Amino acid sequence: MDSDRLPIGRRVAYWRGRRKLSQQVFADRLGKSKSWVDKVERGVRSLDRVSTLRDIAAVLRIDTAVLLGRDAQPVGVPERGEGVERIRAALSAYEIALARPVIRGPVLPADRLARQVAHAWTTFQHARYPQVIDLVPELLADAQRAHARGPGEGRVPLVEAYRVTASLLVKLGEADLGWLAVDRAMAAATGDRVLVAAAAVQLGQVLRASGRVRAAKSTTLAAAYRIAPFDPDIGSPPELSLCGTLLVQAALAAARAGDDRATADLIGEAAGMAGRVGEGHDHHRTGFGPTAVDLARVAAAVDLGEARDAVAWHEKTTQRDAWRWLPPEHRAAHLFDAARAYLQADDPINAGRVLIDADRTAPAELRHRPAAREVVARVVRDPHAPAMLIQLAATLGVT
Repeated sequence: MDSDRLPIGRRVAYWRGRRKLSQQVFADRLGKSKSWVDKVERGVRSLDRVSTLRDIAAVLRIDTAVLLGRDAQPVGVPERGEGVERIRAALSAYEIALARPVIRGPVLPADRLARQVAHAWTTFQHARYPQVIDLVPELLADAQRAHARGPGEGRVPLVEAYRVTASLLVKLGEADLGWLAVDRAMAAATGDRVLVAAAAVQLGQVLRASGRVRAAKSTTLAAAYRIAPFDPDIGSPPELSLCGTLLVQAALAAARAGDDRATADLIGEAAGMAGRVGEGHDHHRTGFGPTAVDLARVAAAVDLGEARDAVAWHEKTTQRDAWRWLPPEHRAAHLFDAARAYLQADDPINAGRVLIDADRTAPAELRHRPAAREVVARVVRDPHAPAMLIQLAATLGVT
């Protein structure tokens, strides 16, 4: 019999039988009634506490992950490391600048390269990080060749290739390497205020991830005010989206620095611009709009230690239709912030619930993002955490 295919109650019965324990003896060792064991094994009673699962696993002398039908090997870690090294090699290549013959090869037509860049961004926004890891090295090489052959038409795809690379590396916990990617983006964008503003979004992310919050705030503010329209009432949605996103980045940096007044002012200014842009847009891959700004309020409140406000904004904002319009990456990243908020509020049950929702929305957000794995580990240690979370934790290798 393949126990991994059984419902959890029948797996309990299967392993109890393997250990040659009667229901009564098993119940006695757990401190439960025989009736309780019988209901669990028939699926009438659910196992909804991590502590109970651990007690059962201990009596049966098996790992909790085995009880749940999963092994405890973390997923994707070796492959992720190899992929990051390929990206590092691509970012470390200077063949074009040195005019080495090895870089000779076909230069993609502009329309095909644009499609490749768009595909990489879409794949990232769907949180398919392993696929993006595979795409990035070749994308960088193609964009670099196109820029070397024609700097004018090759500039935008090169900046966008570096931007998506930087965003990916921040997700993977590789902020230092992300800094190299975004530095390349800023250098390529120099002289074009729109491209500079777009690259500065990732620069703010990288600086915050590196702990350089003051630099993140000052840099993103400078970029925001450079792209800001003279009259916001007549500014174009793409300009307002870039400016507003940069203000949000500055607000998040201010929150990380503990500056609640600056955080409120900057988010308030961004909210005004979001109201003029409206919902459902993705100008310059920002996803900027009223819902995105209110989700940023959650992350900011968590960093400021205002758990009650963070939870309130989360529960209010995720009830909107526009919440479902956001890309899976954006929604899953927010749910990670919401889990942090619930933890601060001493509510591990809801913290576990939103982490499970995040895994359903975009599995790679938790499975390939080190910061998210740490939150899963914190939640699963609480005896009142949802039982389903231990299955996820076992898959991640954090139990």
